[in-house]
Amino acid sequence: MKLPALQPLKTKLPDLSGRMPRIVVDTREQLPLVFTRLESETGSLSTGDYSFAGGETFMCVERKSVADLVACCVGVERNRFERELHRMRGFRFKRLLVVGNPDEINAHQYRSRIEPECVMATLAALEVRYELTVVFAHNAESAALWVEQCACWCAREIITQANHLARRMTLSGTEPEQQAD
Repeated sequence: MKLPALQPLKTKLPDLSGRMPRIVVDTREQLPLVFTRLESETGSLSTGDYSFAGGETFMCVERKSVADLVACCVGVERNRFERELHRMRGFRFKRLLVVGNPDEINAHQYRSRIEPECVMATLAALEVRYELTVVFAHNAESAALWVEQCACWCAREIITQANHLARRMTLSGTEPEQQAD
């Protein structure tokens, strides 16, 4: 059985040097981070708060303040939060970005009766259960910089993989290019 040929590209691919990813901020994000190094746009993400244009199925960042995180440790909010984290499982790059300092949690600098040990244990359990890395950023500016850096690295990885695939593909009746990866 003969395999169908891939459809030809309709246009030439542009030179990618100098191009940067564009951050996508979910429409439901109430107080979005301010991005100063990369352009951003508002869009509807299937899950999470931040991604980048073209990488919405690759990168997912869920942002929480310390107060939001503590609220997500119990009750109805925990169930909703865990459903969100469950949806994130399919992403190659997924992170929970907490804007604040772990010392704020350990010193019980939040309005709740939940003990700091319970909050930290919940974070540890979520990391294991959802294969999720938890990252702390001390303020909104450093959080925005972190998201921008991750978008750049994720976009670069996608392009690297696409180049690798293109080098391995053959034209009908020819051998793949033998180039170093």
